[in-house]
Formats: sequence, C-alpha cells, structure tokens
Amino acid sequence: MVANEELLSAFPAFFRVEGRKVAIFGSGAEAYAKARLMAKTSAEIAAYGENPDEDYRAFLVAHGARLVEAPFAAEQLDSAVLAFAATGEPEQDHLIAGCARALSVPVNAVDQKEDCDFYTPALVTRPPVAVAIGTEGAGPVLAQMIRAQIDTMLPRSLGPLARLAANLRDKVDASIPRGAARRAFWSRFFNGSVAGAVEKGRLLEAECLADEIISDGSAVSGHVALVGAGPGAEDLLTIRAHRLLMEADVIAYDALVPQAVVDMGRRDAERISVGKRKNCHSKSQNEINDLLVKLAKEGKRVVRLKSGDPLIFGRAGEEMAALRTAGVSYEVVPGITSASAAAADFGLPMTLRGVASTLVFTTGHDLNGDTLPDWAALAVRGATIAVYMGRSVAAKLGARLQEAGVSADTTIAVVENASRKNRRLFHGVLSELPQLEAREDLTGPVMVIIGDAVAGASLENSSALAFNNNLVEEKFTGALHVR
Repeated sequence: MVANEELLSAFPAFFRVEGRKVAIFGSGAEAYAKARLMAKTSAEIAAYGENPDEDYRAFLVAHGARLVEAPFAAEQLDSAVLAFAATGEPEQDHLIAGCARALSVPVNAVDQKEDCDFYTPALVTRPPVAVAIGTEGAGPVLAQMIRAQIDTMLPRSLGPLARLAANLRDKVDASIPRGAARRAFWSRFFNGSVAGAVEKGRLLEAECLADEIISDGSAVSGHVALVGAGPGAEDLLTIRAHRLLMEADVIAYDALVPQAVVDMGRRDAERISVGKRKNCHSKSQNEINDLLVKLAKEGKRVVRLKSGDPLIFGRAGEEMAALRTAGVSYEVVPGITSASAAAADFGLPMTLRGVASTLVFTTGHDLNGDTLPDWAALAVRGATIAVYMGRSVAAKLGARLQEAGVSADTTIAVVENASRKNRRLFHGVLSELPQLEAREDLTGPVMVIIGDAVAGASLENSSALAFNNNLVEEKFTGALHVR
C-alpha cells in the first residue's frame, strides 16, 4: 500500500490548444501573466475584461488576441477548451469557475486552489519540446527555482533538433525496423553528430548526416569529448560537461577526479579509470591514447574526464594529436582550473592593479632540471605564480626562487583539495615553503600561489603554514610587520 503523501493529487498532462479558444478573464497583472503563458502556444486567446491595463492591452494587440471589453457573462465560455479566472477578485473568480465547470470547461482560478481543475506549471520551452514543473499549487517559488535549473541544462538547439526528428519520422519508420535498431538510430540522432551539427546552426549538414545514418544503419561514428571536471566540486562542473556525461557510452577518468563527479555520468555508461598519480600510473599516456581511439572506432561516445582544465597540464595535446591522426572526431570542453578555484577559496586576487599584472601557471616539475625556468624572472618582477603539483618539490621551489632574487618575505598561499568540502588553506612566506614538503598529512592535490598579490587574501579560514611563523596577519593585508 502506497502512503498518500507519495501519491500525486494532480495528473500532469498536456492539453492540445492549437487553433482552439482559451478564455482569460481579468484586466490586470494576473490576467496579463496568464496571457503571456498562453502566448507561448498556438492557442486562440480570448481575453475578457473591462478597462484592461494599457500594457496588457498592448500585449494582446501585439499577439493577435481577441479582446472583449465587457462584464463577465457565462456565454463567453462557449467553445473554450480552457479558462483562466484572473480578475483579482476572489468572489468573481469563484463565480467564473462555477460557470466553467457547469459547461465542463477546465478552469484555473488564480490563488484559489479549490477553484482549480488544473494548475499552471512553470515552463521550460524549446518548441516543440516543453518541460512543465508543477508543485500542485504548494510552492510557485520552488517551481521557478527548478525551472531555472532545467533551463540551463537544455541546449537552445533542442527545439530545431526535435523538429528535424519530426520531419524524418516517416522516413525512419519506412527504412529502419522497429525495436532495437530503431532505438539505436534515435539514440545516435539525438546524441551524435546530427545533434552536434544542429547545435552549431548547421541545419543542412544535420539533415545530410541524418540521411546518411538512415541509409546505412550499420555505420556508427564515435566521438571523444575531452572534458574538464574542474577542481573537484560537483557544482563547478560546466553545464556542457554535465550534458556530455549524461550522453556518454564510456567515461575514462583521471585519478584526481572525485567519484561524485564521475557518478554524474549516465548510469549505464562504462567507467574506466585511467588515473595517473605521481609514481602510480594505471595506464601510460600512449595506452590512454590508444584506448580513446579504439573506443571511438567502435562507435562509442567517449568522455575523457580530466581534473581541472584539459588544456592546462592535462596532456590533452597528446590525446588530440592521436585522435586527429586516427581520424576520430573530438571536442574540448574547458573546466575551471585548480588555480582559479584555490584563489577563490582564499578570496585571493591573482592580479592586482599596481601590484601584479602578470599571472603564470606552472608545474613543480619544471624545477627538476639544473636551469631555472623562464618564469623565474617574471616572479622577480612581481608576477603571481600558481604552481601545480608543487608539494613534493616545495623545498627546491622555495630555494630556486630565492636564488633568482625573489624575496624570502614574498607571501604564499597553499590550498589542498581546492573547492571541495575537505579543503584546507595555509598561508606563509616563501622562506617557509620547504616546510610544505614535510607535511605528510597533505594527501590531496595541493596548489601553491606565490606573489605580492597574495597579500590581499582573506585569512578567515586559513592556518599558518609554519608553526614558528613570526609574521602577523597584517602582512596579508598589504603591510609587513615582523615581531
């Protein structure tokens, strides 16, 4: 037995209103709101009300609606398929609702739940696609919040894609047998190269691609998306990245990508860990390249999920080269890079007028040679340096920068697990950086940011990197004070 609270009290359905009369009663803002809602359809709008507001009148004229400036009369409901009682007067709306029900016309009376045969949903429209969100009249604000989330998820190209599908339905029904073959076709149509062409506005190309798939149902084109997973927080994933994860047949993900982000992919997608950590590689880069090509050649839609941004220390160049050589189509979806996330955690301006106008993204691995990297000279001139993967070479990093002429008192910020709930923030100065290398308690990815602009950071949630730190927090507000 299902508990009553688990049952809907209203059944969601879509009324056919094309070319049919929808009656709206009222002269003010409430009637105007219902008219705007119905103007998203091809219904024949009949508006009844005395002395309508000027903006409402102008809207009705602009949309070709029929305006009858007269008191309510029951015959105004004749031939209507829906009615809205939106006069703003409860007694009048109750009267209209009673007359509508007597004539078997479904009615909605604004803010009067007992006089509603149906509720007006919050709508997300990509005609002919529509998503309706209802709360059974309990929470209009909640419905609007959900609407905003769905609106960002659905691409604007969904409408043209759906119209193309409708135009091709007869051809598909005649060419491709029912069952698995037809389901496979539509899956490829809505998720593959056809959808990609429509999204780019190439409608003729999309039609040609669809015809090719119809004429050769056995030919399957794979595709690889190199997707930035961002620094780790699920809500920092881009909308496009989330959509591709939901469409993927295979997700090949790095070790630094949190499981919660991987789990945002399609439930039945194959998941392959290709993670690489320092001194622990489950697959070599060449093996990853070969895997991506193989999966795409099998017709799979592959998401190569990389921590941060694929184009920043993500080895994307090698993977793109391999895909190009193999003739595999691919795209790159940028992600929020860890340096930006770490700076946001600290409230830290990486560029600051009059202090730092240059920003360098680098990796601690640059320090393994005998020659100072090119960016060391920029650090001397006041650039902000964001160092990825720098914990294990922190001592060498601090020493080499001081050798290059960077002051030992230059401010630094250190973030472990940037953007995540378990992030940890530390502050100090360059001379204290070697102590970072000894911190065995730091097991997550670490970002180090160095430069005078770091002095503008907020220390509200930060701890001193060194236990014997003799610099007070005023250092980080722009003035250096030594005890």
